Amino acid sequence: MTPHHAKTVLIARRKELLADLQDIEHDLDEPMPKDWEDRASERQGDEVLEALGESDLQELRGIEAALHRIADGTYGVCVTCGDEISDARLAVLPATPFCKTCAANH
Repeated sequence: MTPHHAKTVLIARRKELLADLQDIEHDLDEPMPKDWEDRASERQGDEVLEALGESDLQELRGIEAALHRIADGTYGVCVTCGDEISDARLAVLPATPFCKTCAANH
């Protein structure tokens, strides 16, 4: 995957994640129901939303780091061992900072 193509893919995914995070924030800001049972169900749903939001934030941080590597010319190079990350791996995980070997050990 070329850095230019990766940048396009990563920016598109970043846009999706930011929209998801905005939706999650909006849903979490909804007032709680007055009924105790409904409130308990709502709280469980909020916990799921919070977990999804945290996952999205982690992915967003990885994307930002990958965009930084593209900008500084180190995209596609493993941050641990310095070997080249395979195009096949980058096609599946465009934000990955690790080659297959280092990812298995990380």
